Amino acid sequence: MATFGFIGIGNMGGAIASAVAQAHDPGDILVSAGHPERAAAFAKAHGMTASTNEEIAKNCKFVVLGVKPQFMGAVLGALRPILEVRTDCVLVTMAAGMTMQSIANLVGGGYPVIRIMPNTPARIGRGVIEYDYNDRCKKEDVEQFLSVLGAAGYVDHLPERLIDAGSALAGSGPAFVSMFMEALADGGVACGLPRKTALEYAARVVQGTAELMLQSGDHPGQMKDAVCSPGGTTIQGVRTLEQRGFRGAVTDAVIATYEKNKAFAK
Repeated sequence: MATFGFIGIGNMGGAIASAVAQAHDPGDILVSAGHPERAAAFAKAHGMTASTNEEIAKNCKFVVLGVKPQFMGAVLGALRPILEVRTDCVLVTMAAGMTMQSIANLVGGGYPVIRIMPNTPARIGRGVIEYDYNDRCKKEDVEQFLSVLGAAGYVDHLPERLIDAGSALAGSGPAFVSMFMEALADGGVACGLPRKTALEYAARVVQGTAELMLQSGDHPGQMKDAVCSPGGTTIQGVRTLEQRGFRGAVTDAVIATYEKNKAFAK
């Protein structure tokens, strides 16, 4: 028997598996992938054991499903004969839009499920991970899983009804922030900065501003005002962003992502 098994080690599944291996013996972690050679390479790089979906379903206490929602039915349908007879196993899902009940239904209905929604910075221990769990889960099992999940970053309990909203912001947010950093760097390059310097500055500006907000507790609007001197340069840049609908576009991006999350649940 092994404690943790990861079915699917793509961007998210791999990030969480890597983080768990920092807080738990990697030799007690099984991983599988659609392409066995990928699982073998990942396992070798992290000191884990390459396995199969079936072996993970048979032998692991926590079966972590790094599976996209459109493939979840096929994956769990194939594993249902194994999982529906187990009483000592917890399913962990990170599939966008899929509720815990929908996951449980795929293996027979009355099944313990933990739902997490991580983001890509979990790969370096700086992620945001929302979670909830159903009433079939034992308290000690949830605590055990959370004790290793903390290695992935900031872990926050969020009622399931809010997880799709949390995912639209935190889960998809790294894509939006990456686009913003790229655009900042492009602006710097247009003004004459070398590309490498512009990218370094853009990343450090985002990192430093985020840390300043978290440590100071200041509202972002207050922080923006602190940079904008009357008649100065920054306020002209802010004016340009407002003219181009910057804030509205970002807000609409989060809402569009949320609506797509909800569509997966239908």
